[in-house]
Amino acid sequence: MTATRVDTEALRRLPKAVLHDHLDGALRPATLVELAAEVGHALPTTDPDELAAWFIDAADSGDLVRYIATFDHTLAVLQTREGLLRAAEEYVLDLAADGVVYAEVRYAPELNTRGGLTLHEVVETVQEGLAAGMAKAAAQGTPVRVGTLLCGMRMFDRVREAAEAAVAFRDAGVVGFDIAGAEDGFPPADHLEAFELLRRESVPFTIHAGEAHGLPSIHQALQVCGAQRIGHGVRITEDIVDGKLGRLASWVRDRRIALEMCPTSNLQTGCATSIAEHPITALKDLGFRVTLNTDNRLVSGTTMTREMTLLVEQAGWTVEDLRTVTVNALKSAFVPFDERNALVRDVVLPGYATAL
Repeated sequence: MTATRVDTEALRRLPKAVLHDHLDGALRPATLVELAAEVGHALPTTDPDELAAWFIDAADSGDLVRYIATFDHTLAVLQTREGLLRAAEEYVLDLAADGVVYAEVRYAPELNTRGGLTLHEVVETVQEGLAAGMAKAAAQGTPVRVGTLLCGMRMFDRVREAAEAAVAFRDAGVVGFDIAGAEDGFPPADHLEAFELLRRESVPFTIHAGEAHGLPSIHQALQVCGAQRIGHGVRITEDIVDGKLGRLASWVRDRRIALEMCPTSNLQTGCATSIAEHPITALKDLGFRVTLNTDNRLVSGTTMTREMTLLVEQAGWTVEDLRTVTVNALKSAFVPFDERNALVRDVVLPGYATAL
């Protein structure tokens, strides 16, 4: 396999791990059409193929706020038990079909309470759907382990409540926490109380930072709030000049803080100019613990296989590079060490050995 001739099917078969993927950004277009009809929500089009294209076009604005606005349609159909169950189950099955063996799915349960479900009922329902998907995937011979990250919306006032839910469900499939939403103007330290609760209760968390806002957001997420990982983090490159790392960049690299990087999504929101020049490659070569992620599969029209294909074709990545970011993701996953180690030893390394 080379940078000029890519066997996409071979890439699809490679075992993958994804840490940064949003449930409400990953619905199947056909499912969205059907669920919208059931709840009476008007979509831009009811043709699944046209709808998929609409999401990509709407997200290709170079603006994070407009990108986030596309979720008005997906969230509209995720306000009922039936919609959440179906979306969660299909989410897992789509991962399994893409060769994913470990995933962390994130969503903000407060955004799914408009139809009368309580925040805890939302979490219970999603976990039920994920469990059904995992059971079906295992029965089909494509097992995938999916853990949940609950999100608080950083521009609203229920972040502490979402953190409390993460604590309450930490033995029921929830493996960590995050804050999401518009980054610029809503610093993570606004929610320090929530992060202090999570630290006291030993619940790991990541924070969206270094995407729409630069180095101060990364510094605050790590040094003030205590995040164990950084969502996106592409702008850490602003602390690297001619290959020389500044103090913050050194802290991130030397302490093996994982960067949850999402190339296609970053192109859509204007955080990167091309796949070939996306910071993920330079950061990988500098020894950062970069991971490869999809962010929002519907909104970005992508899969893990597609993200890998783009990096191989346009950034010169090798199978060894893909193996590295997969192992990186598992090393920084929010599940026990024994589980992570078993996946690396028994699934990932043997899977890549057959491709080398």
